[in-house]
Amino acid sequence: MPRKTVWTGGQDNQIRRLRTEGASWDAVALALGLARSTVIDHARAIGAEDMPPNANASLDESGRDPMPAGASGSWNAINRGTSLENVPFKPLGSLR
Repeated sequence: MPRKTVWTGGQDNQIRRLRTEGASWDAVALALGLARSTVIDHARAIGAEDMPPNANASLDESGRDPMPAGASGSWNAINRGTSLENVPFKPLGSLR
């Protein structure tokens, strides 16, 4: 069974601030270290699901290069709370 997330006022403010700055739900979830759907559900509960009218336009990252395998930002977010937390990424070729 998944762990219950205990929300703090600081996290609520961070969600609101990041959305006002134009951050995507993926970016907000990464910043909080939680699943995107968890963050969106909580944002609905606190009335912050819609981007405020004064929000900055989201950055278009469609032209950026993909992150390399095991990039620390994504690797750590994916593995937080699992048995691989704090285990460095090892490419498949190095597992021999």
